[in-house]
Amino acid sequence: MHPKQIFYEKQAATIIRHLEKRQMQGFYCPTCQDAVTTAMSLVASDTTVCFGGSMTLLESGVLNALKARTDITLTDRSHAKTPEEIQMVYRSAFQADTYFMSTNAITLDGQLVNIDGNGNRVAALIYGPKQVIIVAGMNKAVPTVEDAVRRVRNTATPPNCVRLNLDTPCAASGACADCLSEHCICSQIVITRRSRSANRIRVLLVGEALGY
Repeated sequence: MHPKQIFYEKQAATIIRHLEKRQMQGFYCPTCQDAVTTAMSLVASDTTVCFGGSMTLLESGVLNALKARTDITLTDRSHAKTPEEIQMVYRSAFQADTYFMSTNAITLDGQLVNIDGNGNRVAALIYGPKQVIIVAGMNKAVPTVEDAVRRVRNTATPPNCVRLNLDTPCAASGACADCLSEHCICSQIVITRRSRSANRIRVLLVGEALGY
């Protein structure tokens, strides 16, 4: 096994142990295919599924696997044509059986750190769906919450703003300017340090670099 894979496996074991203390369930998936298999096993037939915007879900193959299933009802916001329809999709997530997303960062002691623009993604993480399944590459693991916020602001947000063609200082310079611009996607910073409902949040740690 490659040294990096051994490192990821050991690091993931540490995170999973701490997730359990925080009433969240963790899984280590060495490859994206393992993540797809695990994710699909956690979604029962005849259930409703929603998902938040995530390059990780796309890159890992999880999103395509969800779209290929004919035994679930998948709400896809890409089908929404008007702002009103998009809002309906956002709100439908609160009634879903399962909500898929990634996390912007995860600390070695099992805390999730997410920064969001509209807030629909972090809102669903906090409350609503019966279960939340998070898929995250091990490149998002960091030592502390402070490191997580720095990672999100300087590593994740600038390329996301570029991808979304947003007019923000970080898209122009590549560095966070702690801005309050109209297109800022850093409106909310949410630290999930514990799940009130045991095992409602399930975290799939993938031994590959995924997303931003």
